[in-house]
Amino acid sequence: MGNPPSTHRAHRCSFHPDRQDPYLRLSTVTVFVRDQDRSLRFYLDQLGFCLVSNVRSPSGDQWLTVSPPDGTAMLALVAPNPDSEEYRLIGRSTEVVFLTEDVFAKFEEWCGRGVRFHHPPQTHPGGAISTCFEDVDGNLFTLLCSDEMTWEVEEQRRAHEERLASERHAAQELEIARQVQARLFPQTQPTLTTLECAGVCIQAREVGGDYYDFLELGRDQLGLVIGDVSGKGTAAALLMASLQAHLHNQCAIYLSRPFTPFALEQPERFLRSVNRLFYDNTTDSTYATFFFAEYDDKVRRLRYANCGHLPALLLRNDGKLERLDSTCTVMGLFKEWDCHVRETRLFPGDTLALYTDGATEAFNKTGEEFGEARLIESLRQKREMGSRDLLAAVIADVRQFSHEQQHDDITLLVCKGSDLPKNR
Repeated sequence: MGNPPSTHRAHRCSFHPDRQDPYLRLSTVTVFVRDQDRSLRFYLDQLGFCLVSNVRSPSGDQWLTVSPPDGTAMLALVAPNPDSEEYRLIGRSTEVVFLTEDVFAKFEEWCGRGVRFHHPPQTHPGGAISTCFEDVDGNLFTLLCSDEMTWEVEEQRRAHEERLASERHAAQELEIARQVQARLFPQTQPTLTTLECAGVCIQAREVGGDYYDFLELGRDQLGLVIGDVSGKGTAAALLMASLQAHLHNQCAIYLSRPFTPFALEQPERFLRSVNRLFYDNTTDSTYATFFFAEYDDKVRRLRYANCGHLPALLLRNDGKLERLDSTCTVMGLFKEWDCHVRETRLFPGDTLALYTDGATEAFNKTGEEFGEARLIESLRQKREMGSRDLLAAVIADVRQFSHEQQHDDITLLVCKGSDLPKNR
């Protein structure tokens, strides 16, 4: 039948998730006292207990509870009416037993604080050790320890130390993962003649599934990338790293292609290859929303594919807004995947913003989202700034709106069309 339950396990809160019956434990034991404030000082200052609650009702009654520092049960200090039956119970044995791993140490400690004991600790048959003490009203309590109790505390202390060590190790691993993932993002901003770019990813956790990148495609062409992998945390971060690796490996398609500067099939071939690799190396339910653009620095041409991602915002220099909406479905769900490319141009003063839903879905204390409209307005108000300053200002607006409470990765990529140098 196994070992019987410990007679001393009530000293801690034991929760068994496999239990079918409702959770139950001791909550509060009433101790009758003459003066609540005087008793409170005794339990806090001399016994080292913790204050749990001190609430006064509209009728003037005071609900005062204290608890031992390691206990799960509370003592309610109640001052009854002098004419009541409860008042006559003050100064008697409470039948309350406090458990400790070392009665002698607690005896010496409390004696030094002026606690009155009836006798020094005594050893009983079976090895238990106990003594009795009084509070300021003469209420009598028992202080008890046993070998079983001491072993159990030592076991829990070891388990706690092992748990802390495991948590520290997990935190160190997450920090290493954070540093590794940070190196996957661009470490420098690209240098172009007609376009100024800046990007940032602010993760809500140590690692996440947002991604942005600048890809060197050769022949004065730059790839602009932003994506959001399904899922959260470490799993999403691994998928993001996989997607980033496929993109960089497939850049060879661009670098080795024949010179066909106006062919639309090149981005499509590139993205179909990335999708196939992503599909083959992930589970059936894995996908990524993805925006890819090929920018030609010589002719200011932007050829793009929006794979189920949020629309890119193209704010023209005259204030008009264009949305670069989806041209195909998300990446990674289908082995056979059609990708369609569209084309536009970026002129001096134009602003292109690529972002993930962590920016628009950031919400304030009332649950209101930042939204696309606020993002557009923020871009409009700060459109005269350079790309890096504009990026920082928009991120600041998002974080100020959400009171610095971040619930999802915030990724933003900003590009501004610039004039050609006069000496070109």
